[in-house]
Amino acid sequence: MAAGKEIRGKIKSVENTKKITKAMEMVAASKMRKAQERMLAARPYSEKIRAIAAHLSQANPEYVHPFMVSHDAKKVGMIVVTTDKGLCGGMNTNVLRAVTNKLKDLQSAGVSAEAVAIGSKGLGFLTRVGAKVVANATALGDTPHLDALIGPVKVLLDQYAEGKLSAVYLCYTKFINTMKQDSVVEQLLPLSQEAIQGSAPASHGWDYIYEPDAQSVIDELLVRYVESLIYSAVADNMASEQSARMVAMKAATDNAGNVINELKLVYNKTRQAAITTELSEIVAGAAAV
Repeated sequence: MAAGKEIRGKIKSVENTKKITKAMEMVAASKMRKAQERMLAARPYSEKIRAIAAHLSQANPEYVHPFMVSHDAKKVGMIVVTTDKGLCGGMNTNVLRAVTNKLKDLQSAGVSAEAVAIGSKGLGFLTRVGAKVVANATALGDTPHLDALIGPVKVLLDQYAEGKLSAVYLCYTKFINTMKQDSVVEQLLPLSQEAIQGSAPASHGWDYIYEPDAQSVIDELLVRYVESLIYSAVADNMASEQSARMVAMKAATDNAGNVINELKLVYNKTRQAAITTELSEIVAGAAAV
């Protein structure tokens, strides 16, 4: 029964793995709800800033913020948002594949790229492929903090304001629902007038009282707006991470159950064969006597 003992050891090992994946599934389900709440809570702030920026741009059409001016530089910036941990299915693989395709398109057009990595998985990938990483933010935990994001991202925002970059792209995984998350590579800068105006009314008959002046307020507000877009992308990515991890761990738990059933079937067949062999030997011995 040496083979049977070995199979019992495999069954025990898979059962232990199943307990771990089941626990991780339940933890991810709990974190997913909190991540979705943070993601939804970040949207009203971003929408309010966009609405105020639209009103300011209508009241002061003569001033154009540097974030809304196009440049002809042969270099772009990319903000790549990934996770710090694995075990979340193909989520990171999909967004990094989209980043790779975008880098190839830029290279074929003769445009170089600089990247800011948010998340250790993206940082490791960009380092392996030889991309120029100018800043990074890792170990963000389960709750994104804007203070930890502003420093790395400001490197690209300042370069764009100085005219050194022609565009800045934001690459992340957008949360659709628990079962579906989409990899997105969207243009963050330059901001289009349509993106700012959105659903704001075409005209109005009022204006704000500015302190110190309209230009300073618009400058500060649009920077906050761009930062809120980045924060929303990170919040989306974290909600997608927990959803993908929950689905992946559920699939792993189900697969472990299937493996255990197959091993038990093999064990029972092996045990029955050993019993049959022993009975045959006993009967043969009795007949010989």
